Amino acid sequence: MVITDKQIESPILHLIGEEADILNLECYVIGGWVRDLILHRPSSDIDVVVVGSGITLAQAVAKRLGKHAHLSVFRTYGTAQVKYRDMEVEFVGARRESYQHDSRNPIVEDGTLEEDQNRRDFTINAMAICLNAHRYGELLDPFDGMYDLEDCTIRTPLDPDITFSDDPLRMMRAIRFATQLGFYLDEETFDAIARNKERIAIITKERIVDELNKIMLSRRPSVGWILLDKTGLLPLIFPELAALKGVETKEGRGHKDVFLHTLLVLDNISQNTDKLWLRWSALLHDIGKPKSKAWEESVGWTFRNHNYLGAKMIPRIFKAMKMPQNEKMDYVVKMVDLHMRPINLIEDTVTDSAVRRLLFEAGDDIDDLMLLCDADITSRNAEKVDRFHRNYQLVRQKMVELEERDRIRNFQPPVRGDEIMQVLNLEPCSAVGELKSAIKDAILDGIIPNEHDAAYEYMMKLAKERNLI
Repeated sequence: MVITDKQIESPILHLIGEEADILNLECYVIGGWVRDLILHRPSSDIDVVVVGSGITLAQAVAKRLGKHAHLSVFRTYGTAQVKYRDMEVEFVGARRESYQHDSRNPIVEDGTLEEDQNRRDFTINAMAICLNAHRYGELLDPFDGMYDLEDCTIRTPLDPDITFSDDPLRMMRAIRFATQLGFYLDEETFDAIARNKERIAIITKERIVDELNKIMLSRRPSVGWILLDKTGLLPLIFPELAALKGVETKEGRGHKDVFLHTLLVLDNISQNTDKLWLRWSALLHDIGKPKSKAWEESVGWTFRNHNYLGAKMIPRIFKAMKMPQNEKMDYVVKMVDLHMRPINLIEDTVTDSAVRRLLFEAGDDIDDLMLLCDADITSRNAEKVDRFHRNYQLVRQKMVELEERDRIRNFQPPVRGDEIMQVLNLEPCSAVGELKSAIKDAILDGIIPNEHDAAYEYMMKLAKERNLI
């Protein structure tokens, strides 16, 4: 079969083939780029396998492309990379691999194209297209990857038990591809993941999180998390999320399955944002519910302060999973901690003071917080959903009005600590902090406007009352 798509007529691919012919080397574009070409998905990363030295071909291609090409050589791995404009081309020699049980790092030897295709993770990633002039565009598809693309199936080229035992990260990749592409896991592939799930223990947390992030950025992330659960991987890689599963019933009253609710919230928010850490906030917003669950005779099941408990859990989860310990984590902590505040506002009278405090605490993340709260409305009662959305809109309108008038978002009290010390002749002490805090509260409660003169006058009043002057 010959691929005739216009993309395969790319000048860069012809150039690679021409240089390979000069060097008398067989070369093929292989893997994800071929898959995405057939699926009409954009891809700028090209993998080229060479029967011979991939580094030699990369050097020749870089020289031909001239000063706009950047060549990187990784001799330890026998690979090279050429970056040219908006493309990255990876060159590697065809190889065969063997594995030891305690490591996913293979013993690598030179091999044939067939052996190189045998080592690929899935049939849809094992297809190769020849770039040599006399066979240009010829598709080599030994495992019927084209059929699996048409059938929307993820399947391993060889025995899936061996494939996953050799490199357990492939279990995560299988689920990730199924999620990204909207494909199904072949039955034997699915069962093999379930049988080999314990092997995930030899994979680093960083590699696992890299796959989870790709799942999180897909159109419907819930697909991946459900597959992780059904294959038995979820409690091994993310026990806190697995703990959300299930419904407990007492006196005929049950609570919602928090795991399924969480995935619905995640899918809801994914329709409106590509922000990775906002999506993580959606996944973790109810993570504190198992620890806060209690039965109260008068009201039934409660999850009091689950937002606070959940926010306290986030740093431990991020550390255990080797996720960022920086402002990204702080953002998720904030989202989880504050996600109940807007709903409490719409259930009570929306006071200016409460809205000011929410604006102050959320700062520039207030719009993200409101997106999360909207996504958290998952009731099957259409009237209730409409009412909540309408009430959230009222809160938003109130926020706009107060922000225009009071400039609360990320504000600092207009009378600063050094001015308090200078005017009142104070050394650094708790009284200074107490005055700053009192001024802030007075502004948030609407007692005084967010202006220097009003704040200064209020400070002097408090100082007299506290015998500081």
